[in-house]
Amino acid sequence: MTPDLFADDAPLAGARTPLGAQAMVLRGFALGQVEALWPALHAVVAQAPFRHMLTPGGRTMSVPLTNCGALGWTSSRAGYRYRADDPDSGRPWPALPEAFARLAERAAAAAGFAGFAPDACLINRYAPGTRLTLHQDRNERDFGQPIVSVSLGVPALFLWGGARRADPVQRVPLFHGDVAVWGGVDRLRFHGVAPIRAATHPLTGQARLNFTLRRAG
Repeated sequence: MTPDLFADDAPLAGARTPLGAQAMVLRGFALGQVEALWPALHAVVAQAPFRHMLTPGGRTMSVPLTNCGALGWTSSRAGYRYRADDPDSGRPWPALPEAFARLAERAAAAAGFAGFAPDACLINRYAPGTRLTLHQDRNERDFGQPIVSVSLGVPALFLWGGARRADPVQRVPLFHGDVAVWGGVDRLRFHGVAPIRAATHPLTGQARLNFTLRRAG
């Protein structure tokens, strides 16, 4: 059964939803940081606006993105890769805001990954109907570092798969302020986002914002 994203029984802040041996959702973990995250996000976007990149196959990606940190994840006909400069401006990506880095470090430690220091943050903005197909995060140099994924705004269904694309997929509701963390034996699990259902959030309007923090270099 598909979980009801608009039910009144969303997990309480502080709860943990296990996804695997070394993967979990920390419910509401980012709620106390939203006042710092939101203006920091706007400062990043003012320097590096959201944009639709091309896939290696030449299709336009439906979800606009931007980056901050020493490295930014990019997609083009040349492939997927990290680069230190914004391909639209030629300038370095905006610096990783302290609020982002502090939240990622705390969330990783809470999930059992002490000492996480991200150098890259991919920011996706989902509109109703957009989605992210199943994929693995494989462009980083060190798979020993975890992934920290922060959800803000309207709810989403996180698709959590296995080591192969064809493995069964869990459909895990994510709500405003939830932080998913995975690493170790779960680091290369396939994952994605189901099409976003139409909704409105007082902070983000109809959008879902997702910050994915990684150690890429």
